[in-house]
Amino acid sequence: MMTNRGGRAPRQHPTAREPRTPSARARIIGAMVLLLTLAFAASIVLSAQILNARIDALLDGRLTHAATSLRTFAASSAADSEFTSDDLLTRYLQDTVPNNAETAFSLLGNAPHRRMAGDPPVRLDRDPVFLALVGGHDEPVYGRYKSAAGEVAYAVLPVQVEGDPQLGAVISVQFRNELAAPLFSSLRIFALSGVLAVIGAGITSWLIAGRVLAPLRQVRETAETISETDLQGRIEVNGRDDVAALASTFNRMLDRLEMAFATQRQFVDDAGHELRTPITVIRGHLEMMSEDPAERADTVALVTDELDRMSRIVNDLLLLAKSQQPDFLMPQNVELMDLVVDALSKARILGPQHWAIDELAEGQVVADGQRLTQALMQLAANAVAHTPHTGTIAFGSRLDPAHQLELDSVHRNGTLLLWVRDTGSGIAVEEQEGIFDRFHRGSGRRQSAGAGLGLAIVKSIADAHGGTVSVLSAPGAGATFTLTLPIQLPQEESDEPLKPGTARVGELAHIFNETGEH
Repeated sequence: MMTNRGGRAPRQHPTAREPRTPSARARIIGAMVLLLTLAFAASIVLSAQILNARIDALLDGRLTHAATSLRTFAASSAADSEFTSDDLLTRYLQDTVPNNAETAFSLLGNAPHRRMAGDPPVRLDRDPVFLALVGGHDEPVYGRYKSAAGEVAYAVLPVQVEGDPQLGAVISVQFRNELAAPLFSSLRIFALSGVLAVIGAGITSWLIAGRVLAPLRQVRETAETISETDLQGRIEVNGRDDVAALASTFNRMLDRLEMAFATQRQFVDDAGHELRTPITVIRGHLEMMSEDPAERADTVALVTDELDRMSRIVNDLLLLAKSQQPDFLMPQNVELMDLVVDALSKARILGPQHWAIDELAEGQVVADGQRLTQALMQLAANAVAHTPHTGTIAFGSRLDPAHQLELDSVHRNGTLLLWVRDTGSGIAVEEQEGIFDRFHRGSGRRQSAGAGLGLAIVKSIADAHGGTVSVLSAPGAGATFTLTLPIQLPQEESDEPLKPGTARVGELAHIFNETGEH
């Protein structure tokens, strides 16, 4: 529960308790375990069907083998003329060795006669129902019978020796359960292994999913701790999978939210700080305004001036707030020579100082020309406010490839230097550190009527271009404000090496300087 700083938790209205739904981790593991269980169950069922078909084939094969053995034994005994049906059945059952899944006995005159050696699971020669089923056949018969030991497959093999009127038969019996027991024992072991594998997979997957989904849990926990006064929480990102990418995206979203909240708070604080004085001045003069027309006119003029100043402050604050937005810049191809010359032409109306050009760079770069012009105009206005009428204010630009190693690898085309130089009063060293802060006013020879936002706007424009702004000055020696911007060449020129220096500096600077003197 979120609490108010310095107070108690706000009272919340009771709400109906919502049923707790399984977590994503539980749903994922549950679905996986269910799929594995169904897959193992299907494989076991299919294996059981295959085993049953194989067992049925084994039963039929063994009964066929018993019939073949009896036929072979009868053929070998046919040479003995004294052999009777009784002798044939007795000798055959004595010479045949059974396995644990079969037995055989003989019928002579439809009555039990002899039994194969061994101890079968059940004595079918004593089962009257079975005896009634297998007795009285003079042709071979195959069938199935439900005995006390389970299903059996049997074959009735009639035997009659020539010259002996008695009809005999060999009853070969195959116990299905005994034959299937080893095979289904392996299937049960496979099923048990499958159950253990599913359980082990479920436990292992639960642990692995816990680690994989940990960033999601951190996203939820971080989101629960965020309020409009605390946006510092971030998620530790480990790995490069989709969940780590989600955590990184969430962190970037928090960065944007924190910046938006900070910009909003700073705008409100700045507006409240700077607009409070003019509002007080306006209110006081309006309350004290007399009926005298001359005093009323003076009051209206003063109020109008304060309102104009408030309008400028609000516009500057809105510009600084907008500088944090992605659409602050509108990059396009900018001709550097035209940029500096046009800015200087516009700046000449700001004051009677001598205007000049130090250097001019030639070429095109990708930047926001209007914002750069705005920055140069702000620097020019600042120079006019601190430079005597007989002083000089100069503009300059230079492309410098030597700085490209000092920049981010993305900005591989070097730097653009734009500067405004004046011969004014200069700036003390102790003031230079905070000169680009908002509402900072220097202690130069002349104070401007601004709110101290001009250089802050210049810094925001430099920051938006990924560059910096700096000042080189000393008291009484003037000041040089320089924008150092990483540049990107137009697409058709990006593969060409950057050429340093100035272009037609002597000719253009000389012509413009002479023009600026008039």
